[in-house]
Amino acid sequence: MTSIKFNSTNALFFPTLRKRVNQYFEDNKIAPTGNYKLFVKSGLLLAGLLSCYIWLVFYTPSSILLALMLCSLMGVLFAAVGFNVMHDGSHGSYSNIGWLNTIMAHTLNLLGGSAYMWKHKHNFAHHSFTNIEGMDEDIDIKPFLRTNPNQKKYWFHRFQHIYSFLLYGLTYLVWIFFQDFRKYFSRKVTALVEIPKLSLSQHIIFWMTKVVYATTIFILPIWQVGVMKTLLGYGMLVFVCGILIAIVFQLAHVHEEAAFVQPQGEPFVIENDWAIHQINTTANFATKQKWHNWFWGGLNFQIEHHLFPRISHIHYPAISKIVKQTCREFNIAYNEFPTVVSAIYSHITHLRKLGSSQ
Repeated sequence: MTSIKFNSTNALFFPTLRKRVNQYFEDNKIAPTGNYKLFVKSGLLLAGLLSCYIWLVFYTPSSILLALMLCSLMGVLFAAVGFNVMHDGSHGSYSNIGWLNTIMAHTLNLLGGSAYMWKHKHNFAHHSFTNIEGMDEDIDIKPFLRTNPNQKKYWFHRFQHIYSFLLYGLTYLVWIFFQDFRKYFSRKVTALVEIPKLSLSQHIIFWMTKVVYATTIFILPIWQVGVMKTLLGYGMLVFVCGILIAIVFQLAHVHEEAAFVQPQGEPFVIENDWAIHQINTTANFATKQKWHNWFWGGLNFQIEHHLFPRISHIHYPAISKIVKQTCREFNIAYNEFPTVVSAIYSHITHLRKLGSSQ
C-alpha cells in the first residue's frame, strides 16, 4: 500500500482547535457522544422504517401511487438511518458504550450493507485520505464520471453534469450488490488500500446478513405481492436512497472549491497537515436550517465531522462556531454553501468543467 505522509506546516492549528473543542465539552459538562435526542431520533427512524415495511408487504395498498410513495419514503428512511444511526455507531460516537456503538453500526447490515466493509472504506480510507486519487473510493466513479483533474477524460464526460444524478440513483444498488462483494473477495477498498483478513465471525456476519436482507427485501415481498410489484417498489426505494447518499458525499467533496491530490512517489507527502487537508477537501452545506441538520445526521457539517469523527453529529452546530473562529485566526479557508441548491449547483458546475477540460 502506498504510504501517505502529511506535512507539519501550520501544525499548531489542530492542537489549538482540539483544545478549544475539548474545553467546550468540559465547560458545558456534556459528553461528546450522543444523548437522548439521538436515541429518540433513532427510535423514530427505525420504527418508521419497520412500519413502512409491514404496511407494504403485509397490508399492501391497493393504490399503486400510494405504494410507490411508501417505497420512496422507505428509501428516505434507509438513507436517514444510515446518516443518523449507522454513521455515528460506526465512528464510535453514538454512545460511550462500546457494544451499543457496534449494534448501531450494524444497522447497516439490516439495510443490505456490511458494517465491516464500510468501516474500512469510510473510517480508514476516506477519512484518512480524503480526495486523494487511488486512496479515496468516494471520488472513484471511473470511467462513468470524471470527478477530478487527475482522472482520464473520455468523450462522454462532456455530458456527465447531465446524466450524473441518474447514476447516483444506482449508488446504493451498486454498493450492496457489487462493491461489498468486490471488497470481500479482493480484500481491498482500492488498489492501494487493503482490508485486514476477516475473522470467522466476520465472515459469518457478512454472509448471514446478506441472506437475511435478500430474504426480507425480495423473497418475502415476492411471496406476498408478486415479482413485478416487488421489483418496481424496490427500484423506487434504491433510486431515492442512492440520490440522497450521493448528495451528502458528492456535495461535500466534489465541488468547485475542493482540492484533489494525485499521490506520487513512495512515500508520498501531502503539502498540508492532516487537519488542513481535511478542510481543503471538504465543504459544509445548509447548516443554518434545522431540518437539514436533523435529517442529514450532521453530515451537512462535513468539515466538523472530518475533523472530529468521534464526536456525535448532534454537537456539530455548536462546535462549528469554534472551528470557524479558529480557521479565521489561522487564515484557513472554510468552505460552506448556504443551501443544498447552491451546493448542487457548484457540484454540477464542477462536473461540467471537468467534462469539457483536458
